[in-house]
Amino acid sequence: MPNFAANISMMFNEYDFLDRFAAASKSGFKAVEFLFPYDYEPAMLKEKLIESNLDLALFNTSPGDWEKNERGLGSIPGREGDFEKAVEIALEYADVLGNTHIHAMSGIVPERGNPKNHRKTLIENLKRTAPVAEKHGKVLIIEPINTRDIPGYFLNYQSQARSIIEDVGCDNVKLQFDLYHCQIMEGDLAIHMENLIDICAHMQIAGTPGRHEPNVGEVNYPYLFQLMDKLGYTGWVGCEYRPKGSTEEGLSWLHET
Repeated sequence: MPNFAANISMMFNEYDFLDRFAAASKSGFKAVEFLFPYDYEPAMLKEKLIESNLDLALFNTSPGDWEKNERGLGSIPGREGDFEKAVEIALEYADVLGNTHIHAMSGIVPERGNPKNHRKTLIENLKRTAPVAEKHGKVLIIEPINTRDIPGYFLNYQSQARSIIEDVGCDNVKLQFDLYHCQIMEGDLAIHMENLIDICAHMQIAGTPGRHEPNVGEVNYPYLFQLMDKLGYTGWVGCEYRPKGSTEEGLSWLHET
Protein backbone atom coordinates (compact mmCIF):
# COMPACT_ATOMS: atom_id res chain seq x y z
CA MET A 1 0.00 0.00 0.00
CA PRO A 2 1.33 3.50 -0.78
CA ASN A 3 2.55 5.79 1.97
CA PHE A 4 0.00 8.61 2.24
CA ALA A 5 0.75 12.09 3.58
CA ALA A 6 -2.05 14.51 4.42
CA ASN A 7 -1.70 17.93 2.86
CA ILE A 8 -2.73 20.04 5.82
CA SER A 9 -2.89 23.23 3.80
CA MET A 10 -6.00 21.77 2.16
CA MET A 11 -7.17 19.05 4.53
CA PHE A 12 -8.33 19.40 8.13
CA ASN A 13 -9.32 23.01 7.61
CA GLU A 14 -11.88 22.51 10.38
CA TYR A 15 -8.93 23.10 12.72
CA ASP A 16 -6.42 25.88 13.21
CA PHE A 17 -3.26 25.11 11.27
CA LEU A 18 -1.17 24.03 14.25
CA ASP A 19 -3.93 21.67 15.39
CA ARG A 20 -4.05 19.90 12.02
CA PHE A 21 -0.95 17.84 12.79
CA ALA A 22 -2.68 16.01 15.63
CA ALA A 23 -5.87 15.64 13.60
CA ALA A 24 -3.96 14.05 10.73
CA SER A 25 -2.18 11.66 13.06
CA LYS A 26 -5.44 10.68 14.76
CA SER A 27 -6.93 9.92 11.34
CA GLY A 28 -4.18 7.44 10.56
CA PHE A 29 -1.64 9.45 8.58
CA LYS A 30 2.06 8.89 9.25
CA ALA A 31 3.18 12.07 7.48
CA VAL A 32 1.97 15.48 6.42
CA GLU A 33 2.91 18.01 3.80
CA PHE A 34 1.93 21.65 3.40
CA LEU A 35 2.38 24.48 0.96
CA PHE A 36 4.41 27.02 2.93
CA PRO A 37 5.85 26.95 6.46
CA TYR A 38 7.12 30.51 6.55
CA ASP A 39 4.46 32.05 8.82
CA TYR A 40 5.80 29.90 11.66
CA GLU A 41 9.15 29.35 13.29
CA PRO A 42 10.66 26.01 12.24
CA ALA A 43 11.11 24.92 15.88
CA MET A 44 7.36 25.34 16.47
CA LEU A 45 6.48 23.19 13.46
CA LYS A 46 9.05 20.59 14.47
CA GLU A 47 7.46 20.39 17.92
CA LYS A 48 4.08 19.68 16.32
CA LEU A 49 5.58 16.93 14.17
CA ILE A 50 7.20 15.30 17.19
CA GLU A 51 4.07 15.60 19.34
CA SER A 52 1.99 13.92 16.63
CA ASN A 53 4.63 11.34 15.68
CA LEU A 54 4.58 12.52 12.06
CA ASP A 55 7.15 12.81 9.31
CA LEU A 56 7.15 15.81 7.00
CA ALA A 57 7.06 14.85 3.35
CA LEU A 58 7.30 18.15 1.54
CA PHE A 59 6.81 21.89 1.38
CA ASN A 60 7.31 24.54 -1.30
CA THR A 61 9.80 27.30 -1.79
CA SER A 62 8.39 30.78 -1.34
CA PRO A 63 6.08 31.72 -4.22
CA GLY A 64 7.12 35.37 -4.11
CA ASP A 65 4.31 37.88 -3.60
CA TRP A 66 1.15 35.76 -3.58
CA GLU A 67 -1.12 38.81 -3.54
CA LYS A 68 0.47 39.96 -6.81
CA ASN A 69 -0.22 36.55 -8.38
CA GLU A 70 3.34 35.31 -8.08
CA ARG A 71 3.43 31.52 -7.98
CA GLY A 72 7.12 30.76 -7.78
CA LEU A 73 10.40 32.29 -8.88
CA GLY A 74 12.37 29.43 -10.42
CA SER A 75 11.78 30.30 -14.06
CA ILE A 76 11.45 34.08 -13.75
CA PRO A 77 14.23 36.01 -15.57
CA GLY A 78 15.63 38.76 -13.40
CA ARG A 79 14.56 37.09 -10.13
CA GLU A 80 17.50 34.72 -9.84
CA GLY A 81 18.67 36.26 -6.57
CA ASP A 82 15.19 36.00 -5.09
CA PHE A 83 15.00 32.34 -6.07
CA GLU A 84 18.37 31.59 -4.49
CA LYS A 85 17.20 33.28 -1.29
CA ALA A 86 13.95 31.29 -1.38
CA VAL A 87 15.92 28.03 -1.65
CA GLU A 88 18.27 29.13 1.11
CA ILE A 89 15.38 29.82 3.49
CA ALA A 90 13.65 26.56 2.51
CA LEU A 91 16.83 24.64 3.30
CA GLU A 92 17.03 26.29 6.72
CA TYR A 93 13.50 25.09 7.45
CA ALA A 94 14.08 21.62 6.02
CA ASP A 95 17.20 21.16 8.14
CA VAL A 96 15.06 21.64 11.24
CA LEU A 97 11.90 19.90 10.05
CA GLY A 98 13.65 16.85 8.62
CA ASN A 99 12.03 16.61 5.20
CA THR A 100 14.20 15.61 2.27
CA HIS A 101 12.13 17.08 -0.55
CA ILE A 102 11.49 20.71 -1.43
CA HIS A 103 9.24 21.75 -4.30
CA ALA A 104 10.99 24.51 -6.24
CA MET A 105 8.06 26.44 -7.70
CA SER A 106 8.58 27.52 -11.32
CA GLY A 107 6.32 30.57 -11.58
CA ILE A 108 4.05 32.18 -14.15
CA VAL A 109 5.04 33.30 -17.64
CA PRO A 110 3.68 36.83 -18.17
CA GLU A 111 1.46 37.49 -21.17
CA ARG A 112 4.35 38.66 -23.37
CA GLY A 113 7.00 36.46 -21.77
CA ASN A 114 9.19 34.12 -23.79
CA PRO A 115 8.88 30.50 -22.58
CA LYS A 116 12.37 29.73 -23.92
CA ASN A 117 13.83 32.34 -21.60
CA HIS A 118 11.86 30.92 -18.68
CA ARG A 119 13.11 27.41 -19.46
CA LYS A 120 16.70 28.63 -19.61
CA THR A 121 16.31 30.51 -16.34
CA LEU A 122 14.83 27.52 -14.53
CA ILE A 123 17.59 25.21 -15.72
CA GLU A 124 20.31 27.64 -14.70
CA ASN A 125 18.69 28.28 -11.33
CA LEU A 126 18.43 24.56 -10.60
CA LYS A 127 21.99 23.92 -11.72
CA ARG A 128 23.18 26.61 -9.34
CA THR A 129 21.07 25.67 -6.31
CA ALA A 130 21.01 21.87 -6.55
CA PRO A 131 24.62 21.48 -5.32
CA VAL A 132 23.78 23.68 -2.34
CA ALA A 133 20.73 21.55 -1.58
CA GLU A 134 22.83 18.40 -1.95
CA LYS A 135 25.16 19.59 0.82
CA HIS A 136 22.09 19.66 3.06
CA GLY A 137 21.01 16.21 1.89
CA LYS A 138 17.96 17.65 0.13
CA VAL A 139 16.23 17.04 -3.21
CA LEU A 140 14.73 19.84 -5.30
CA ILE A 141 11.65 18.74 -7.20
CA ILE A 142 9.68 20.43 -9.96
CA GLU A 143 5.98 19.94 -10.63
CA PRO A 144 3.91 20.32 -13.80
CA ILE A 145 0.71 22.17 -12.84
CA ASN A 146 -2.45 22.45 -14.92
CA THR A 147 -3.40 25.71 -16.60
CA ARG A 148 -6.92 25.63 -15.15
CA ASP A 149 -5.79 26.02 -11.54
CA ILE A 150 -2.84 28.32 -12.27
CA PRO A 151 -3.23 29.98 -15.70
CA GLY A 152 0.11 30.84 -17.24
CA TYR A 153 2.17 28.54 -15.03
CA PHE A 154 5.42 27.77 -16.83
CA LEU A 155 5.58 24.02 -16.27
CA ASN A 156 2.54 22.03 -17.44
CA TYR A 157 3.60 18.71 -19.00
CA GLN A 158 5.50 15.66 -17.82
CA SER A 159 7.73 15.51 -20.90
CA GLN A 160 8.60 19.16 -20.34
CA ALA A 161 9.67 18.37 -16.78
CA ARG A 162 11.74 15.36 -17.84
CA SER A 163 13.55 17.42 -20.45
CA ILE A 164 14.41 20.08 -17.86
CA ILE A 165 15.56 17.51 -15.30
CA GLU A 166 17.78 15.85 -17.88
CA ASP A 167 19.27 19.18 -18.95
CA VAL A 168 19.98 20.15 -15.34
CA GLY A 169 21.80 16.86 -14.90
CA CYS A 170 21.90 16.83 -11.09
CA ASP A 171 20.99 13.66 -9.24
CA ASN A 172 19.04 15.61 -6.61
CA VAL A 173 16.69 17.33 -9.07
CA LYS A 174 13.62 15.15 -9.54
CA LEU A 175 9.94 15.14 -10.49
CA GLN A 176 6.88 15.82 -8.36
CA PHE A 177 4.23 13.81 -10.22
CA ASP A 178 0.79 15.17 -9.38
CA LEU A 179 -1.81 12.83 -10.85
CA TYR A 180 -4.57 15.42 -10.55
CA HIS A 181 -2.69 17.98 -12.65
CA CYS A 182 -1.59 15.32 -15.14
CA GLN A 183 -5.13 14.03 -15.60
CA ILE A 184 -6.36 17.51 -16.50
CA MET A 185 -3.52 18.26 -18.92
CA GLU A 186 -2.73 14.86 -20.42
CA GLY A 187 -4.58 11.88 -18.94
CA ASP A 188 -3.07 8.43 -19.54
CA LEU A 189 -1.96 8.32 -15.91
CA ALA A 190 -0.78 4.71 -15.76
CA ILE A 191 1.47 5.07 -18.79
CA HIS A 192 2.86 8.34 -17.47
CA MET A 193 3.56 6.75 -14.11
CA GLU A 194 5.40 3.84 -15.71
CA ASN A 195 7.44 6.19 -17.90
CA LEU A 196 8.29 8.62 -15.10
CA ILE A 197 9.01 6.29 -12.20
CA ASP A 198 12.78 6.60 -12.72
CA ILE A 199 12.74 10.34 -11.96
CA CYS A 200 9.74 10.50 -9.62
CA ALA A 201 10.54 11.58 -6.06
CA HIS A 202 7.04 12.51 -4.86
CA MET A 203 3.46 11.90 -5.97
CA GLN A 204 0.23 13.73 -5.20
CA ILE A 205 -3.41 12.79 -5.68
CA ALA A 206 -6.86 14.34 -5.81
CA GLY A 207 -10.17 13.50 -7.45
CA THR A 208 -10.73 14.91 -10.91
CA PRO A 209 -12.60 17.12 -11.59
CA GLY A 210 -13.25 19.11 -8.45
CA ARG A 211 -10.04 18.32 -6.56
CA HIS A 212 -11.93 16.43 -3.87
CA GLU A 213 -11.30 13.01 -2.33
CA PRO A 214 -9.63 10.48 -4.66
CA ASN A 215 -12.71 8.24 -4.59
CA VAL A 216 -14.75 11.09 -6.11
CA GLY A 217 -14.49 11.63 -9.85
CA GLU A 218 -13.21 10.00 -13.00
CA VAL A 219 -9.86 8.51 -11.93
CA ASN A 220 -9.54 4.85 -10.87
CA TYR A 221 -7.18 5.43 -7.96
CA PRO A 222 -7.31 1.87 -6.52
CA TYR A 223 -5.80 0.65 -9.79
CA LEU A 224 -3.12 3.35 -9.68
CA PHE A 225 -2.29 2.58 -6.03
CA GLN A 226 -1.69 -1.03 -7.05
CA LEU A 227 0.50 0.19 -9.91
CA MET A 228 2.59 2.27 -7.50
CA ASP A 229 3.26 -0.88 -5.50
CA LYS A 230 4.01 -2.88 -8.63
CA LEU A 231 6.51 -0.28 -9.81
CA GLY A 232 8.23 -0.28 -6.43
CA TYR A 233 7.42 3.31 -5.55
CA THR A 234 8.14 3.82 -1.86
CA GLY A 235 7.99 7.63 -1.59
CA TRP A 236 5.18 9.64 -0.07
CA VAL A 237 1.87 10.18 -1.85
CA GLY A 238 0.57 13.60 -0.87
CA CYS A 239 -3.21 13.89 -0.48
CA GLU A 240 -3.53 17.39 -1.87
CA TYR A 241 -7.28 17.71 -2.14
CA ARG A 242 -10.14 19.81 -0.79
CA PRO A 243 -12.58 17.62 1.15
CA LYS A 244 -16.19 17.88 -0.01
CA GLY A 245 -17.36 17.94 3.61
CA SER A 246 -15.45 17.42 6.83
CA THR A 247 -12.05 15.85 6.32
CA GLU A 248 -12.65 12.90 8.66
CA GLU A 249 -15.99 12.01 7.06
CA GLY A 250 -14.33 11.85 3.66
CA LEU A 251 -11.54 9.44 4.64
CA SER A 252 -13.36 6.21 3.85
CA TRP A 253 -11.14 5.83 0.78
CA LEU A 254 -8.04 5.76 3.03
CA HIS A 255 -9.38 3.15 5.42
CA GLU A 256 -10.50 0.94 2.51
CA THR A 257 -7.14 1.09 0.67
